[in-house]
Amino acid sequence: MNDAYSNPKVKAELIELIPALRKFARRFHSSPTDVDDLVQDTLLKALANFDKFEEGTKLRSWLFTIMRNSFCTKFGVAKRERVGMDANIAERPAVPPVQEWVVRGHELEHAIARLPEHYRTAIDLIFIQGISYEVAADRCKCPVGTMKSRVNRARQHLAKELS
Repeated sequence: MNDAYSNPKVKAELIELIPALRKFARRFHSSPTDVDDLVQDTLLKALANFDKFEEGTKLRSWLFTIMRNSFCTKFGVAKRERVGMDANIAERPAVPPVQEWVVRGHELEHAIARLPEHYRTAIDLIFIQGISYEVAADRCKCPVGTMKSRVNRARQHLAKELS
């Protein structure tokens, strides 16, 4: 350690500055617990780095700088942390259940299979294959308006059946 730390005068000044450190810490925190934590953190850092303290400089200013830097560092880290999120994350399933969607998918397949042929073809061309109404109408050799009507009626049948 530095000779400054072994100097009884510096040690006494360090102890005398604790109330001033507490008062300064209240500028950063309103909670007494947080104030105590900040003072303790400041004193620990000061003692760990006492070899960097130059005798003859103001110990008070050095300690206040350590405290301010400690607070700013913790404040920056706290801004990036998400507090209070997902408190019961262990209770949530890792993968959402898919059974209901599988069942609903099978119901839709069966409902489409029960549609009249021209409605089933319209649904297949427009929704499953994703082609335009014009191309679908051309393939079925019917007007575009007829293809749109078939798709609309097929939707109505499916909505009623699947409700």
